[in-house]
Amino acid sequence: MNIRSKLYLTLTIKDSQLPNKSLKSRFIDWLTPGLRNINDVEVLLNKAHQDKAIGAETLRMMQGVLELTQQTAGDIMVAAPAMDVVNIEDHIEKILYSVIDIAHSRFPVYEGERENIIGILHTKDLIKLQKAPELNLRTLLRPTVWIPESKGLVDLLRDFRRSRSHMCIVIDEFGRVAGLVTIEDVLEEIVGEIEDEFDTNEDTGEIYALSDGSYRVAGRTDLNDVLKEFNIELTKSEEAEEFNTIGGLIAHEMGYVPRRGEIFNLGSHKFEVMHTKSGAVKWFRVRRQSQAS
Repeated sequence: MNIRSKLYLTLTIKDSQLPNKSLKSRFIDWLTPGLRNINDVEVLLNKAHQDKAIGAETLRMMQGVLELTQQTAGDIMVAAPAMDVVNIEDHIEKILYSVIDIAHSRFPVYEGERENIIGILHTKDLIKLQKAPELNLRTLLRPTVWIPESKGLVDLLRDFRRSRSHMCIVIDEFGRVAGLVTIEDVLEEIVGEIEDEFDTNEDTGEIYALSDGSYRVAGRTDLNDVLKEFNIELTKSEEAEEFNTIGGLIAHEMGYVPRRGEIFNLGSHKFEVMHTKSGAVKWFRVRRQSQAS
């Protein structure tokens, strides 16, 4: 029996469970070791990028998909204390002000205690109240989707698509509200951060002078740049810990990630939280103590 006949016989025996595979496919399988785990897949992707078979952006997205298979809702959720929520008992004018000020498209709505989530409010539904003031806000609430912290992101993304919901509330093993996850949070694990009107290109800078004499400062701004810009000297307790960003320093000093509207005094300036996202401060408004109203 010649070598070609031996090779054909080997492939035929090895892949007898896959009768529909061609001889060419079996030959490729015989030459290429099987992919045993995600690390093998990552090596293959990096090799494909080095060989210019796929671009850098494609590589990053495919790596994001691989990471997605290893993550759960608890890994990416916005923690309960950082959630922007609406109190059903508040006057409608107060609710409208909060919705416009915070600028999310959806809000968990609670009654009594913050953990008692009774539904999800879509801000576009508030237009119905303008047309028909006799409507009750409760009638506008959408059902709450509850998921455990252990929910895998691949399964969660599938659930989002099937249910057409864009937000779910995460609960811990004791049934308490642990946080929330949106479809945007899941997609950002694949494609990177999805920019909104508060996001800017890093090349354009992170400290902006505003017309009223205050400044808008990104939470990710290098701490030394902020100290230099506003001529601030840290106290000994603030210097004791090393931080790279202004957001990291302020969150440490406050003991938690501050919410929109909260203020932290640093040197001669007040740092007011303008916008938060995914459990981190995106923007501060900075004023001198004498400017702040």
